[in-house]
Amino acid sequence: MTDAGTPPDASSPQTIDAVPLRHPWRWVAAAGIIILVALFLWGAATNEAYGWPTYIEYLFNDRILLGVFNTLQLTVYSMAIGIVLGVALTVMRLSSNPVLSSVAWVFLWIFRGTPVYVQLAFWGLMPTIYQNVQLGVPFGPSLLHFDLQNLSFPFALAVIGLALNEAAYMAEIVRAGITSVPEGQLEASTALGMSWGKAMRRTVLPQAMRVIIPPTGNEVISLLKTTSLVTAVPYAFDLYSIATREIAARIFEPVPLLLVAATWYLVITSILMVGQYYLERYFSRGASRKLTSKQLEALAKAQMGLGV
Repeated sequence: MTDAGTPPDASSPQTIDAVPLRHPWRWVAAAGIIILVALFLWGAATNEAYGWPTYIEYLFNDRILLGVFNTLQLTVYSMAIGIVLGVALTVMRLSSNPVLSSVAWVFLWIFRGTPVYVQLAFWGLMPTIYQNVQLGVPFGPSLLHFDLQNLSFPFALAVIGLALNEAAYMAEIVRAGITSVPEGQLEASTALGMSWGKAMRRTVLPQAMRVIIPPTGNEVISLLKTTSLVTAVPYAFDLYSIATREIAARIFEPVPLLLVAATWYLVITSILMVGQYYLERYFSRGASRKLTSKQLEALAKAQMGLGV
């Protein structure tokens, strides 16, 4: 305890009475938004044009569930093929071979520069453009012959069209992830005796995944919604086609069927977003800038020992 006339110890810090800033307009804005949302929801719930009884009736309809299943198949198959082709295009793009890099660049130029709907329509016209396909010796006998006009494979054409378009974007995503890893990582791995492939698997790709996963998750979600364009092939058994072109056209109520399709798209997208979150967290291990409690305690002890 010090006397009244004795100055306080300079080494002891003074207590600061921190007063948080007040932001009243934040609460006003939040209240206004809540009121607007409540009014919209009340108006939508009481508006007969939305057709909520029809929405509830067809939400778990067998045809709708078939469309959900087919949409998931289109997404999974197209994304798997797109990732494989995207990695191959990345290797070609980064290759020192000018022929391989040029072929990859032309592929990306075409499939990223044209609308996906146009590409799907083109794949749908394949049986018309190439009516007969023959495999055999050039200028010699034909060994295999396919009459494409007599074959019906719109699902396969839809998968091919979506996969090739997705491969162009995945190639750039993978390339960005690989180039984000410092070159010294690969050089150090090869100096330890690793082959190029092993160094890519053990060193480069695990670090590149932190950059690859977020845009890849966005591409999966985007591809899920792009499946609604496969009517250009034409493939009429996806979720959007069954909901709008089959059921809504029969009962003449497009609004509730659009809401049914939107609900299922939101459910699937939400599940994909959760999976993306856990993948990002898994591949971000060791990259966090936040200190743990033990690290903070050790840092405090070190500062006390230095007299800071």
